Amino acid sequence: MHDYSFNIPNAQERSVLAGEPNLEAGEGLEVQDEGLEAEESGLEAGEFNLEAGEADIEAGNWDIEAGDQDIEAANSNIPPTPVLNPKETYRDYHLELNGKICDQFLDPDTLPPPFTTREHGDWTPFHDRTEFKTAEFLYTQNQMSGGDIDKLMYLWERTLAHHGDIPPFADHKDLYSTIDAIPLGEDEMEYMPYHEWKGEGDDAKQQWRNVMSGDWAWNQADEIAKDPAMHGSTFVPILLGSDKTTVSVATGQNDYYPLYASIGNVYNSVRCAHRNAVTVVGFLAIPKTVKKYSDDAHFRKFKKHLFHSSLSQILRSFKTFMTVPEVMRFGDGHFRRVIYGLGPYIADYPEQVVLSCIVSNWCAKCLAFPTDLDGKDAQLRARVVTDILCDNVDFNTLWCQWGVDADVVPFTNDYPCADIHELLSPNILHQLIKGTFKDHLVTLVEKYLEHIHGKTHAKVVMDDIDRRIAAVPSFTGLHWFPQGRCFTQWTGNNLKALMKVYLPVIEGHVPDDVVQCFRAFLEFCYLRTLKEIEEALDRFHHYRKIFQETGIHFDGFSLPCQHSLVHYVTLIHMFSVPNGVCSSITESKHIKAVKEPWRRSSKFNALGQMLLTNQRLDKLAAARTNFIARGMLGPHPELDVSNLPQLVHLFLYDQLLADNDHTSYTVPLSACPRFEGRIKVFGSAAATFFAPSDPSSIGGMLHEHICSIPSWCGGPGRYDTIFVNTQSEGGIHGMEVAHVLCFFSFHHGYGHDLKTFPCALVHWFKLVFDEPDPGNGMWMVKPSFLDSELDTRELSIIHIDTIVRAAHLLPIFGNEFVPEKATFHETLDIYCVFYVNKFADHHSFEIAS
Repeated sequence: MHDYSFNIPNAQERSVLAGEPNLEAGEGLEVQDEGLEAEESGLEAGEFNLEAGEADIEAGNWDIEAGDQDIEAANSNIPPTPVLNPKETYRDYHLELNGKICDQFLDPDTLPPPFTTREHGDWTPFHDRTEFKTAEFLYTQNQMSGGDIDKLMYLWERTLAHHGDIPPFADHKDLYSTIDAIPLGEDEMEYMPYHEWKGEGDDAKQQWRNVMSGDWAWNQADEIAKDPAMHGSTFVPILLGSDKTTVSVATGQNDYYPLYASIGNVYNSVRCAHRNAVTVVGFLAIPKTVKKYSDDAHFRKFKKHLFHSSLSQILRSFKTFMTVPEVMRFGDGHFRRVIYGLGPYIADYPEQVVLSCIVSNWCAKCLAFPTDLDGKDAQLRARVVTDILCDNVDFNTLWCQWGVDADVVPFTNDYPCADIHELLSPNILHQLIKGTFKDHLVTLVEKYLEHIHGKTHAKVVMDDIDRRIAAVPSFTGLHWFPQGRCFTQWTGNNLKALMKVYLPVIEGHVPDDVVQCFRAFLEFCYLRTLKEIEEALDRFHHYRKIFQETGIHFDGFSLPCQHSLVHYVTLIHMFSVPNGVCSSITESKHIKAVKEPWRRSSKFNALGQMLLTNQRLDKLAAARTNFIARGMLGPHPELDVSNLPQLVHLFLYDQLLADNDHTSYTVPLSACPRFEGRIKVFGSAAATFFAPSDPSSIGGMLHEHICSIPSWCGGPGRYDTIFVNTQSEGGIHGMEVAHVLCFFSFHHGYGHDLKTFPCALVHWFKLVFDEPDPGNGMWMVKPSFLDSELDTRELSIIHIDTIVRAAHLLPIFGNEFVPEKATFHETLDIYCVFYVNKFADHHSFEIAS
């Protein structure tokens, strides 16, 4: 057996389980012995289509390129394998750990053996479509209890008895056994580490997309490949994440500590899209004691030992196959030899302290002193160095001078090629959004206003900021704040939405350096190249000094969350784009994987019931994916429509008769084609488009809904703004901004000449200046009027194909206070000039920069 563990000279190998609490599976923790499967999606790239309704939009993804750094292609002798557009992007795959297909390494184009012979219309293990839809409705959507299922099936049976028929299931046991018989399906994953390049020759830039494109996966493959017996294997990194959660506000012990797992081979986009690529593999123990000993040093030490011992115990089944390949069948049907390895661990800062066995307020990644975390030349921590220090330095010196808690051994020390300091992943949610933005910057703005205006007048200014936030127009996927930022409990989605609108709403109330500080931080979150990210970080560090110079934060900025930004470039090199290894992925699983399963349990010894519920939900999701892939489940039906006056004759001329010399602007109305037919009006349009700035999403495709509806959620109407492609130039110079007043479609012509025209009635906006605002870097637009005295808006009907995507406009508040009764529904009509919000998401940032 080949041993990949570190050999430490003059140091004794430290182990978690040696002399620590002896935990067996099921003693103090529950383990779900399920494979880490990813759910296939039915997503397809489609054209712009009209729908009624809305969609949940995920927070924008990061995509990073190496910028202007000099990059030398590794393994340049490997012939490049083209992906995406072969003229622009290519990959260098790892030569040795290249995921060859067994049995004895078949040709990559060999067809896989079938799992089973499944024909169209085969609903196995269900009898028919009705049976599957019933199971999905009862178990996934309605979450009906077993007793209620029995009652429903009894009533259903009594109704059908007159017709000699029976219900889909006899009782809840029949339903559950059918679900349990579902095989887990295919996946979207990568089978070998690779480096991806954009461009050719000396101009080639490395870009990062998924975990397997990072340097860490490549380096792990290099280490494993030192043993020739491993060649041809598939490296499978195990991604872990843990986070405590509470399942009820009722009395009693209702807190749980779920451990989530995924694999690094799965696309980041699949993990971020909540498509069952992350699963619960266990629940960690939460030790309790009487108050007398709750702060006792021995009890705290015991909790840390129990935490690391539990993790080591749960992962023990993988250890053998970290040095000896295991033959596994993948979602594509092929068998491959698998070598596992511990991958990135997702955790917030307090948990990183426990995981890395360091002292609080120190950095888990480097040896910077807690009094000067952003100081220069701090060395990175490493397992081998920590082990040598623990063998040669006394406990107090380790604690005070090195920030090491020598009482505890990291669980990673029990596994080969695993260094917990290296494996701690970047955490956008807790480090950037909750930490740096909310807890630091937003709080500092409030303190600044109190320092300058005093508490009384500062509240008046903060009230106006809240009214500005409430007046922000609606935008697809953007949370609305009816009361501003006066939340008692913030969610990650709330904070992401506030980040996107906060910069223009504080403008006029704070100095320019504060605005520039926020701008630098936001651009750090959005920029695409590593060089630009480093420059944005330097600007952020420069402009944040205003809070120190004005006495708001006079003791400096030695804060672990802000300091973490320094490591992001290195972590992007290692693990690729940070959104693929962020705690928002694990936190989003709490409701579906912990809270809802607990609520539908008997509440007595609920852990086993919760794990079983998760398995069944995964299997139902896999069945739906399989049925969709075989064309057995159709699309969702379209919903309500509304009416809107039509002005289509000019539009028809442009579509049917216009040429270089004649357009609808140059001909009389009498020369335009007539239309007297029926029109369908839609409440929204669904846009599926390719975002070059988001290669980390599924195939670079994004999907959003643009609304134009007279009543939104039972309240006032919602009419979104859009980017319209009007010129051949790139960026905002080739587009115009418009306000959608109505989506509709109609048929024109007869017989073979019959055509369908999907359209939008829009009100145009025009640029105020030829350059963006020098302060915040955003373009300014204003509504276009044919006759401003008569308030005659410049309206047009445009074809849906000219719409690029939704645009988000923010009013330019200036120094004026927002009227107390103003609402966001009226914002686009009240204000005269707007910013084009480039921080709405990454694609908007690319268009409007």
